[in-house]
Amino acid sequence: MSRYVLALDQGTTSSRAIVFSQDGQIVSSAQREFRQILPAPGQVEHDPEEIWLSQLEVAQQALAGASLQATDIAALGLTNQRETVVLWERDSGRPVGNALVWQSRVSAKICDRLKADGLEATFRKKTGLVIDPYFSGTKIKHLLDNQSGLRARAERGEILFGTVDSFLIWRLTGGRRHVTDYSNASRTLIYNIHDLTWDDELLDLLDIPRPMLPEVVASSEVYGETEASLFGAPIPIASAAGDQQAATFGQACFEPGSAKNTYGTGCFLLMNTGTQAISSSNNLLTTIGWGIGGEITYCLEGSVFVAGAVVQWLRDGLGLIQESHEIEALAASVPDSDGVVVVPAFVGLGAPHWDPYARGTIFGLTRGTTGGHLARAAVESMAFQTRDLLDAMQGDAGIQLSALKVDGGAAVNNSLMQFQADLLGVTVRRPVVAETTALGAAYLAGLAVGFWQDRRDVSRNWAIDREFQPQLADDQQSAHYARWKKAVARTLDWESPA
Repeated sequence: MSRYVLALDQGTTSSRAIVFSQDGQIVSSAQREFRQILPAPGQVEHDPEEIWLSQLEVAQQALAGASLQATDIAALGLTNQRETVVLWERDSGRPVGNALVWQSRVSAKICDRLKADGLEATFRKKTGLVIDPYFSGTKIKHLLDNQSGLRARAERGEILFGTVDSFLIWRLTGGRRHVTDYSNASRTLIYNIHDLTWDDELLDLLDIPRPMLPEVVASSEVYGETEASLFGAPIPIASAAGDQQAATFGQACFEPGSAKNTYGTGCFLLMNTGTQAISSSNNLLTTIGWGIGGEITYCLEGSVFVAGAVVQWLRDGLGLIQESHEIEALAASVPDSDGVVVVPAFVGLGAPHWDPYARGTIFGLTRGTTGGHLARAAVESMAFQTRDLLDAMQGDAGIQLSALKVDGGAAVNNSLMQFQADLLGVTVRRPVVAETTALGAAYLAGLAVGFWQDRRDVSRNWAIDREFQPQLADDQQSAHYARWKKAVARTLDWESPA
């Protein structure tokens, strides 16, 4: 009997693979970073071949690390960086160029034209999204507009589009399946989240040929099997979900009103709204959480583009630290930020501002400012951006949260989690298994093959590691947040459209 589930977690800066046991614990894992290609300010690309090879390598390493064979794995689940666009040839499987990453603002001019044409409401009503370079649709259009002959080839069915999940499933199955799940489809700006179809009107507006699109399938079902040569025997591929929806599932946020925040490369706050798609009046997104057994679960989402990536910048850009884990000690070397505020709008600002022309800024520098102050302000920017999201979300949903579940790489930072609780005025709860993105993919896959019977099994596995209670006085909390809002206001619209 197969005793484990393998989760592939293809993220923005690294590929991971984790083997989970039936109690939701990590048995083995492997991780590999890959290149960030930065052709110009505000543009971010990845090499799809590097994504594929790194993901395959860590999957093989995770199995080897626990001395497991493919036959020990009941199912493989996949979760991925969302909105990132890959185009590849149907016949050869070769990408036609680099992937355009969700962070990239390369299609900002296309978005400006769509807004100028008064189309914001049309896209919002059908997709739950705002018109922004963040989403896949305008990136697809940019590629088709700028590579000679590509659109004609796509119209003939020779070129395929996929978010990263779709590309990896294509490769894992040897080109037998071209699919994506409901959650990833809902992030493309061309999928109608109410009718559950690729939308003809939106495809026409962006001039995207329908033959290049994947089939949309449930987030939890068997799509096919891996090529036997990859792992020594076929493994059922039984789930796909965008990383933030997978994390929400992994956190067992199954009841309407439950919410989680992930501190990864970006920062993503999702609230389960059940079978109701709630439209936002506060510049948040309405998105599909997952689709299982014919039922769609919707979420409200706030998306921050740069969260943990600010630590990467301190490491690689400024050289303040050598390893990412050193940030907590450096930030703790000072009692506070001494008035320094970092707004990490390196690729514009996401929710609730949606300003692709904002740029990163540092305010409050004095002769007494040290690397510790800068590090602390950078870390605190994650908590401030989360406060922006939660205020908007509570206004939309009419629900006051009493607790927030947290996960992601930066969630291990105790001082950040305490500051987050202080700033929000709510309890912050961190689970024992912080890798909830991969765990959610594992649960979705395991449910599809009967490895777990139902969501009650998932809920029983969730266990708390640490709880952070608010300790900051209201006037101090208000003063901190007022300074942040003042800094953000001066960051907006920094660059002018070219």
